[in-house]
This record gives sequence, C-alpha cells and structure tokens, in this order.
Amino acid sequence: MPCTIRKIPLDSATHHHAHDFHQIVITLCGSSEFEIEGLGGRINAFSGCIVPANHEHYYAGHGHNRQLILDLPEDAPALTGEHRELVALFDAPRFFALDTPLRHYLAFMESELAQGFDTSIISFQQDRLAATLLGSLKARLGNTTSTCQRRIDITQIDRFIRHHLADALRVADLAKLAYLSEAHFSERFRAQTGLSPWQYVKRQRLHAARQLILQSRLPLTDIAIQTGFANQSALSHAFRRSYGVSPRTLRQDASAPITPVSPPRGQSPLTAPMHATKV
Repeated sequence: MPCTIRKIPLDSATHHHAHDFHQIVITLCGSSEFEIEGLGGRINAFSGCIVPANHEHYYAGHGHNRQLILDLPEDAPALTGEHRELVALFDAPRFFALDTPLRHYLAFMESELAQGFDTSIISFQQDRLAATLLGSLKARLGNTTSTCQRRIDITQIDRFIRHHLADALRVADLAKLAYLSEAHFSERFRAQTGLSPWQYVKRQRLHAARQLILQSRLPLTDIAIQTGFANQSALSHAFRRSYGVSPRTLRQDASAPITPVSPPRGQSPLTAPMHATKV
C-alpha cells in the first residue's frame, strides 16, 4: 500500500489510539502534545515524532496548529525495496527537530503537495517525497545497529524515573544521564535490559501504580496522574494489558493473580516483558 501525506490541525481535546501503520508527525505551526507508550512531551513548530505501528499514543493540539502527518504501512514503497533499511526508523518512538536543510525540504514537500497532481500519480509522488524525508531523518538520527560496549548505570536511571514519574519523560531525558545520543542510548539500553527505554519506563510506571493501589486509598485518578498516565482510562488500559486485571479489581481483591510471563531461557525476570504487553 502507498503512504499517505496529509495536513490537518489537531483538536485541543486529548485523544488516543493505536494503528497498524507507522506514522511521522511534524508540527508546521503552533504546537502539539504527544505521549507514546508513556514517553512524550510538547512538539513545537518544525519538530516532530516517530510513532511505530501498534504503539498506543495520546495527542492533542494547542491553539491554532497544523500538522504534517505521514501514514506509512509496512509494505509502502517508501519502506520496501531499495528503501527497506528505512524501516529501522520505527524500531522505537523518537522525537526530533528539523534542521535548516530539512526545513527547506519540508517547504518543498508542501509546495509539491499543493500542485494537485492527477490521482494516477499522486500516490507515487507521495511515496517519493516520504522516502527522501525518511532517508534524511535516518541519516540525522543515527544508525541504531552500531555496537557499543560501555554499560549504562541502571540504578541512576531508576532513580531518575522514580523522581519524575508524573512528568512526560522522553528518551532524551534518560540519554542525557548517560551522556549519549538518543540513538546510542536506546541501543545500549535495549542490549543491557532487553527492553526499549519506553517499555522500561512503562514498567516502572505500572509497578509504582500497583504499589499505590495496594498500599494507599488514593483515588485511581490521582494514582494515574502521580505515575505519569494521562488519565484513569489510560492507566486501566495499560494495567489490563500488562497484568490481566483492572486497577479496580486489584484493589477490591488483593489476591487477584498477577503473573508475569516466564522469561525466555537466559533472560532474568527483571528484564522479561510482562504478561499481555503488546507493542
């Protein structure tokens, strides 16, 4: 299937969903808010984010805003054939800012999209524009397949996450602690823990929320806010996917079974993904 490029404003109300195609979102004017599986923040003009397929994300626009959105199925020409290496961009959520050359290319894209091509060639043109943008982003964000040996101080990362659970954490925040670029940090972190940074942060949020549910009488809405979830609904959805029960059920019956999936051979329980986590 071909990719689709569109320009739309985002509503000021917060919405959330997941979809089976990859997505690039670039703010053209105004600003927007994105949270992708627990990581995110405000995106100002000429900045954007990468949303991998099947990643739940929350989003909202601020004031007058306009977004350029690229919807990219996995079999899109911009991600297959001679461009197949570009799919590595979607290994994990990322946030980025456009440098001056990419801002010029963005203006070119908008000009091309405004030409009103015939239907017979518009899909080809959009895939060609998308492939050039993706290639340029990949060159700037780095190659996530390089080998790196220095270990990350996970204790320091844990401490930072605990102290900022209620904040909109980004991979860049964690990477700064290790004095690494986002790409190198993500690679080393996954190699060391078996999880991407956003998966790890989500686990920490869920663990903290579970402790508060069991050990306090705080309303679930307050627990969601304190542990970095957008609202109670987001907490409940993540809780069911990871633990198999709702927060309310857990509180009502402290003996409700919470059984993580047995880790693969050779992997410690600390780094094993939790039951029903789907990304």
